[in-house]
Amino acid sequence: MSRAGAASRRLAEELISAGRVEIDGKVATLGDKVVPEQQTVTVDGKPVRPLPHEYFILNKPKGYLSTVKDRFSRRTVMDLVPDAPPGTHPVGRLDIDVEGLLLLANDGDFTAAMLHPSREIDKTYVARVRGVPSYGDLERLRSGIVLEDGRTAPARARLMEKLDDEAVVELVIHEGRKRQVKRMMTRIRHPVIALKRTGLGPLRLGNLGRGESRRLTEAEVRACLAAARDPGRKVRLSEA
Repeated sequence: MSRAGAASRRLAEELISAGRVEIDGKVATLGDKVVPEQQTVTVDGKPVRPLPHEYFILNKPKGYLSTVKDRFSRRTVMDLVPDAPPGTHPVGRLDIDVEGLLLLANDGDFTAAMLHPSREIDKTYVARVRGVPSYGDLERLRSGIVLEDGRTAPARARLMEKLDDEAVVELVIHEGRKRQVKRMMTRIRHPVIALKRTGLGPLRLGNLGRGESRRLTEAEVRACLAAARDPGRKVRLSEA
């Protein structure tokens, strides 16, 4: 019902408990399973049909929360995708001061596949940092950094540009710890000034402008799921 946009999950439970939902003409109970393509669900006698799954890639700007709603009425990424169907939500999160690639979808299975810790999907970040990291600093990132919550997995790290007393570093990680890139760079004494995610699995921002979004193609969705199924293999869109 939530996928169909007929009700939130909580309201759906209330409707079911009130006996207003039927499956193939029989009153539904909490916990009943439904095969949408084979069964008919009605609320107060009106058919409920699931909306098709849709997937979006967004170039998130700074200042937006990676959530559906904020109790303090702050701006969220949903404000940037006004044509998203009901049930659409961010797939993961980016801090409010971090910009770049964020996925949104109305498919819970897709979200679970992309976020499960065992999937080890690559996340590519470009960080502008204070000072210029040395070869030894980059090697520490590549070997794993000891943080308060344990040693990080080895990252791929390269120095992209030197800017006097600053530098631009690309980091590729597959873990999803809170503020991980910022904490890693602080630990090697090159704190982050600005951070942007430029890649997620087989996806890249490309020429998507700040604040812009577009729907993923079927090939891109397949490539994401292929990367989630086989994290050790680098999936290309042409293979999906």
